[in-house]
Amino acid sequence: MKGAALLLAAALLLPSPVAAGSAFDGGAAFAHVERLVGFGPRPAGSEALARARRYIVGELKKVGVRVSEQPFTAQTPDGPIPMVNVIAELPGRRPEVILVGGHYDTKFFSNFAFVGANDGGSSSGLLLELARALAQRPREFTYWIVFFDGEEARRDWSATDGIYGSRHLAESLQRDGRARQLKAVVVVDMIGDRRLDIRREANSTPWLTDLLWGSARRLGYRAHFLDETLAVEDDHAPFLRAGIPSALLIDFDYDPYWHTAEDTLDKLSPRSLQVVGDVLLDALPALETLLRRGEPGGRAR
Repeated sequence: MKGAALLLAAALLLPSPVAAGSAFDGGAAFAHVERLVGFGPRPAGSEALARARRYIVGELKKVGVRVSEQPFTAQTPDGPIPMVNVIAELPGRRPEVILVGGHYDTKFFSNFAFVGANDGGSSSGLLLELARALAQRPREFTYWIVFFDGEEARRDWSATDGIYGSRHLAESLQRDGRARQLKAVVVVDMIGDRRLDIRREANSTPWLTDLLWGSARRLGYRAHFLDETLAVEDDHAPFLRAGIPSALLIDFDYDPYWHTAEDTLDKLSPRSLQVVGDVLLDALPALETLLRRGEPGGRAR
């Protein structure tokens, strides 16, 4: 463990290579959230989510990113529902993959209009802007920016109701042998709250969480990245179960707005999106360094 700690510390001391025009723009990310919220409620299988997906794919193609769609049919308590994961690929000098993802669906409610500005909207807006910034940076590893469908439970969260898209992608990668290609996963969810308080997710890979928190400290964002822990099952869970180092960034302290009609744009801030985007862009080069040298879990690269 001492060697692992030294390796992590060395990686955190390295400067981040930033190309011209590659900085994260929280205002641009917020504008994407605004567009997505404008489509209205976007539960899995809905026409509104299909429109949101077309917007996401179009914006990714504008910045020259290769995009593929992974359609599948999820068996839910309400019967089979067609779903689609969106995968943006940014090739690097190496074929090994770092995945950064989040969900773009909103939870289904029949009794009110849930537009999910933070819960579904914020992660999608951040990922679109992150893809633009990463596309302009040198990359040793290949990146997948993944927009997961069906993160929300159709009814009540359970082992079979929820995280449909991430479960499907992780299972398909394991079936075809490509899971070995995936070296690290970072998932973002509900990161647009004006009062941004991100706690360490208890089940996430510790060294990967440490790396993200190290970037937050270096950038002066300690007030938003707290050392308290909280266990949250999210789209990182299927990859953890597959043995892939994975971490979740989530501000789960979103009462009283979570899963209510009040999850609207006025509860969000471009500044919060900026903070998380800055941390990711700072941490990813250090992550590449760790993976090149042999990540702290002990697997040589």
